Amino acid sequence: MRPAQAARLNVFDRISEFYRGLWTAGLGRAERPLHTHTSTFQKCYSWQFMSAPNSIFVRACKSQPVERTPVWFMRQAGRYMPEYRAVRKQHSLLEICKKPSLAAEVTVTAAEALGVDAAIIFADLLLPLEVMGLPFHFSAGKGPVIEKPIRTKEGISNLRTDRAAELGYVSEAVGLVAKHFGDRLPVIGFCGAPFTLASYMIEGGGSRNYVHAKKMMYNSPAQWDELMRKLVAVTAEYSAAQVRAGADAIQVFDSWVGCLSVEDYRRYVLAHVTDLVKRLQKSNVPVIYFGTDSATLLPAMKETGAEVIGLDWRIPLDDGWRSLGHGCAVQGNLDPVLLFAEWKEIKSRAEDILRRAGGRPGHIFNLGHGILPQTPVENVKNLARFVQEHSAKPASGSGLRASAGAQPKAGRRRS
Repeated sequence: MRPAQAARLNVFDRISEFYRGLWTAGLGRAERPLHTHTSTFQKCYSWQFMSAPNSIFVRACKSQPVERTPVWFMRQAGRYMPEYRAVRKQHSLLEICKKPSLAAEVTVTAAEALGVDAAIIFADLLLPLEVMGLPFHFSAGKGPVIEKPIRTKEGISNLRTDRAAELGYVSEAVGLVAKHFGDRLPVIGFCGAPFTLASYMIEGGGSRNYVHAKKMMYNSPAQWDELMRKLVAVTAEYSAAQVRAGADAIQVFDSWVGCLSVEDYRRYVLAHVTDLVKRLQKSNVPVIYFGTDSATLLPAMKETGAEVIGLDWRIPLDDGWRSLGHGCAVQGNLDPVLLFAEWKEIKSRAEDILRRAGGRPGHIFNLGHGILPQTPVENVKNLARFVQEHSAKPASGSGLRASAGAQPKAGRRRS
């Protein structure tokens, strides 16, 4: 770990310990675990929920005019970054997630190194499963493994919905990041969508055909609905806590929803995602709803009421936005694998996406999915800078500014 990282991590640790001390002294419950003090931790900071409500990212989420296109990247804190790999040498993924100072540090390091316009909190999609009574672990080469998949009525009935507060370590990390950046950079919280989480719970891990999940949908719709309702209840509470800690937006990841037909999505999923979105919107932050391989589902996804719909790379951005009726903001949508290409090709594809957006209010530049391991870091940095410079609107008017042909130099910048 670099000296600057270690110093900042030490600061985050001291902040956490200081407010934990205030909490335990005030309530006399030193034996209580870290996650139970989150609301008092937030109150001590006097956070007013959104940390950067006037940022170009938040304004773009609301389809308001901005001076240039905001850019951030899914999985921007990950194994492609040497700073993150240094932390992972000493800590497992779950250890980072569950220690707020570590989660905050990797979040801040990535956002500052890349010079992006938003910092997404470092966490794992499946964390809510633990507090529902469904433990999981990560297996080398296989990813997450659910130790006891849920496939019976009894299993669903036994799932807990009253322990979401135990995920308070995530909102505490959000608070540390929000405290660090203040109004200079917005913070994105996130949760998994009910279909994707349910699929993990039923399949027991990754899947190619989602046979067990779809069998429950088709053969036991009442059980399916109960599972989805429980997931909505937990993820809504979990996400609301992130907003109270300072998150400026919540992204809902529906990574596996593309396996569904439009009919199945509307029949078994849409109402539950809509319920989740409506609950999240009570926190008065924009909601980004992202799914992969979801081109055919976009009109239905818009019906959830999410302010932003994330597009993957399989559909041209203008076609995707048109299918949404231009009635919401969009986020995307460069193929993550393009970051392995030569700069000339990356630049050309990024230009094309910005051209398709046409300078219309409501575009947030991102990839069509998360950054992949082994991605060249300099390509990510250069892409962020290119989008910021190329999309900047001249003071005398609007429209995309012509770009220089040279490859940008690496370095930090701040808008």
